[in-house]
Amino acid sequence: MLTFVGLGLYDLDDISLKGISAITEADQIYLEAYTSRLMGTDHAAMQERYGKPVHILMREDVEQHPEAILDHAKSGNVVFLCGGDPMVSTTHADIRIRADKKGINTRIIHGSSIVSAVCGLSGLQNYRFGKSCSVPYPAKNWFPKTPFETIRKNLASDLHTIVYLDIQQDRFMTVSEAVDILERLASEEETTIPLYIGIARAGSNSPVVAAGNAEKMKITDFGPPLHILIVPASLHEIEEEYLRIFAGL
Repeated sequence: MLTFVGLGLYDLDDISLKGISAITEADQIYLEAYTSRLMGTDHAAMQERYGKPVHILMREDVEQHPEAILDHAKSGNVVFLCGGDPMVSTTHADIRIRADKKGINTRIIHGSSIVSAVCGLSGLQNYRFGKSCSVPYPAKNWFPKTPFETIRKNLASDLHTIVYLDIQQDRFMTVSEAVDILERLASEEETTIPLYIGIARAGSNSPVVAAGNAEKMKITDFGPPLHILIVPASLHEIEEEYLRIFAGL
């Protein structure tokens, strides 16, 4: 059996009781550590809580070399841990498909996801979100414009956009950095993004939520990671009131 377990948003207390039960019964535990991170804990604390080794997986381990995971799941109970909800990343759907083709039983134990958390923290209605996008750190001779194109298409359809911020081995993109990149792209297209909503540490006891223009985003102290950004379309009156009360619009 290969069981995908969502860890939730922030720390070790976010996991469900079903998830804990699956870990207790597991022969092998793997932790996917590249699409998201639980910033309220660390690897050592996780192993101490579970009383078992937790093997860290990076992107290449899952996408290119998942054989060890699948081989263990053929003869024992394997748990595949990830931040948020397991199937938000298509990578995890791929490994479930591979397992099924090898005759390995699979199941999913869901966790709280940033996709739903941003609605609760921002007050934006979930059915008004369009396609999401990611903002990567620019590299030498590489400055992708795809994020801005997604935002522009959503705005044209009066849809909000969730903007995921780059996570790398040793750095986490901030709201300010992401806004700088999007403002540069908007300037190149001779247009503007009038309103942003920045969120930091969703799922913690002290998340930060702030709404405003680019200048406000750059001077707001969002604190430690993880950060995420929303580019809203036109606001319903309830959405606007919610942002005024809870995000300082």
